[in-house]
Amino acid sequence: MTDASTVSPLAIIVLAAGKGTRMKSDLHKVLHSIAGRPMLMHLMASAAALSPERQVVVAGHGREQLEKALAGSADIAVQDPQLGTGHAVQQAEAALAGFGGDVLILYGDVPFVRAETMRAMLERLHGADNPAVVVLGFEPEDTLQYGRVIAADGVVTRMVEHKDASEAERACRLCNSGLMAVRGTELFGLLARVGNDNAQGEYYLTDIVNVANADGRVCAVVTTDDADEVMGINSRGELAEAESRWQKKRRVQAMADGATLVAPETVWFAYDTQVGRDVTIEQNVVFGPGVTVADRVVIHAFSHVEGAALGEGVSIGPFARIRPGSVLEEGSRIGNFVEMKNTRLGKGAKANHLTYLGDADVGAAANIGAGTITCNYDGYFKHRTVIGERAFIGSNSSLIAPIKIGADAIVAAGSAVSRDVSDGELRLVRADQLVKPGWADRFHDAMKKKKAEKAKG
Repeated sequence: MTDASTVSPLAIIVLAAGKGTRMKSDLHKVLHSIAGRPMLMHLMASAAALSPERQVVVAGHGREQLEKALAGSADIAVQDPQLGTGHAVQQAEAALAGFGGDVLILYGDVPFVRAETMRAMLERLHGADNPAVVVLGFEPEDTLQYGRVIAADGVVTRMVEHKDASEAERACRLCNSGLMAVRGTELFGLLARVGNDNAQGEYYLTDIVNVANADGRVCAVVTTDDADEVMGINSRGELAEAESRWQKKRRVQAMADGATLVAPETVWFAYDTQVGRDVTIEQNVVFGPGVTVADRVVIHAFSHVEGAALGEGVSIGPFARIRPGSVLEEGSRIGNFVEMKNTRLGKGAKANHLTYLGDADVGAAANIGAGTITCNYDGYFKHRTVIGERAFIGSNSSLIAPIKIGADAIVAAGSAVSRDVSDGELRLVRADQLVKPGWADRFHDAMKKKKAEKAKG
């Protein structure tokens, strides 16, 4: 079979005009996230692998939200009123004016269709029997309310919605995903001949198959063997189920790639998490978007990592929080209850306990004592802290940015440092200790007497 990518240019139509009332949300349904990425963006990323020339998202409710999320990457067509899926696709006609290539019709709430599946549909569209329409079918465990694809040997004889199907047709297990591939030169002509004489009084996209069949044309079905790939998401419960399915597959992939997950069901990946070999991830670790993990990293339990790069042999946690913009170089260590944000931790450097490092550069082999804080915000602007190689920052120190601590310098415990410290210098910033012998004893005696007198009165 000929590779469709060498035959015809491609346009994508994504239907996203539904109100998503079952979500009970002010956020557009297709912008709800799975693995840290809106479901619409999952779908668009898969479609991007096919290098479409044009992309049209059909919107209705929440158009402004979609425009903001897409940021000009796709044209927006508006369906108002909403008269069915066929009517929705018709709204893309102006955006595809003059387009003569192939058209893939996708759904924004069906986010996990693989590029390979889309490519198979396009290849079938260019088969020797020249099908007018290619439908993506699947066989779920429970056929529920899905429309049916009545087919023989991969050729569709009839498409029927569940509400309009006979008992014999409902017994068919091949269901319609809603996804289709059609030539741009034929799509809108077929749609113009679709009526709304059905149980819903709507213009069904699926009826273009019946129209083409009536013309004596061949329509074909391509079947996916992964029903999860085409499952729609319409409620918070279905969103959670989709997240669970995605995470399960990603955990399996991480372990197949050479990572150890001590309790796999408790580890949560983001859509773009990259994990190297011989990485150990303990219980209850969560990855936000933008994380790369090199080889031989250990991430201890209850840690959260987002927007960060962990170099080879790094160790973090337990109970560490690594925020966006952080880079941990080879062999560095972050311990329990340490938070990093927009900070570079040099090779072999460590901050083992109860520390906040924000907007900082920490040199190689530096040691940051427990309770240290980089005071990076003055209420209006962020400022940077630079700590030199092999510097030692004593416990409970406050480094008031902007500030530079030199190489091999020592900041004594309990210091609040507001001026630069030179290389090899000791900086001790503490108030003089005041000693009053016997004062505490006299204080306790006076307070006890006062309390006793109050109790009598």
